[in-house]
Amino acid sequence: MTAPLILAVPSKGRLQENAAAFFARAGLVFTQSRGARDYRGTLAGVPDVEVAFLSASEIVSQLASGTVHLGITGEDLVREQIADADSTVELLTPLGFGNANVVVAVPQAWIDVRTMADLDEVAADLRARHGRKMRVATKYVNLTRRFFANHGIADYLIVESLGATEGAPGAGSAELIVDITTTGTTLAANALKILDDGVMLRSEANLVASLKAPWTDRARAAATAVLTRIAAEEEARTSREVRASLHPNQVSGLSALMQNLGASLPYGLPQGREVVVHCKAGTVFEVVAGLQALDAQDISVSTFDYLFRSTNALSEKLLRCLARA
Repeated sequence: MTAPLILAVPSKGRLQENAAAFFARAGLVFTQSRGARDYRGTLAGVPDVEVAFLSASEIVSQLASGTVHLGITGEDLVREQIADADSTVELLTPLGFGNANVVVAVPQAWIDVRTMADLDEVAADLRARHGRKMRVATKYVNLTRRFFANHGIADYLIVESLGATEGAPGAGSAELIVDITTTGTTLAANALKILDDGVMLRSEANLVASLKAPWTDRARAAATAVLTRIAAEEEARTSREVRASLHPNQVSGLSALMQNLGASLPYGLPQGREVVVHCKAGTVFEVVAGLQALDAQDISVSTFDYLFRSTNALSEKLLRCLARA
């Protein structure tokens, strides 16, 4: 019952670079004692955390089995590889990289095929004319089956793709595809178009928690330490501090202003002239305008390196999920 927290991160490529940068912004630095080829590491200065460097697909498998506690991987892989994902893992927070959509794409020449409902007619026509099922090339077998079933489409055959899926219609091995795309450029280059309602999943890299892992007190404490830092960086990145000089006669208008803009007075109502406001970055100019309307002077806006709150949403979310598991 004293096992450490095991954090799985991508072992190579852009995903690893982005994951390392994400953690570094929170003051969490990966260390590999034997260099880049070492598939085990630690977080510098954070005890009780073991880092496992794995492929994105392996991370999902080990999250599902409970071999690792936390992992960074794409939501598309989670939804594809884990049938009962919502009861097996918890997506704690999106990370802002690895963005891609899982889509249904058909040949551009199919000018009358725009929606999933139109595929029923395609399937019926293929059955009547050629005596075979409509073929769908994909690596996302489970996602495809669930999505097609939700649209009432059953008369099709999945062709599992091992190579460049977008080339299947052109090669004649499938009529349409389900694949992942970021800009759509590769699909267009292969004369394919995304159906109007054919976006199956808008995916990005997530910090994922396993609900099957052995969450010892030691692992929970380590996870709380990691998540507290991540939350403090995110809070700092999305927040601003506004300082101003305000005449005491105008203080009574502050509470209504704060409530209307979702801002806060971290030190309470000012006792003197200086007022300090914390607000979201997106509302900072509205806060400034509100203070100006109260005749505030010498208004300044600053950013934070880290902003630690008494509680944080990430740790609370994890603990709630573990209590339900």
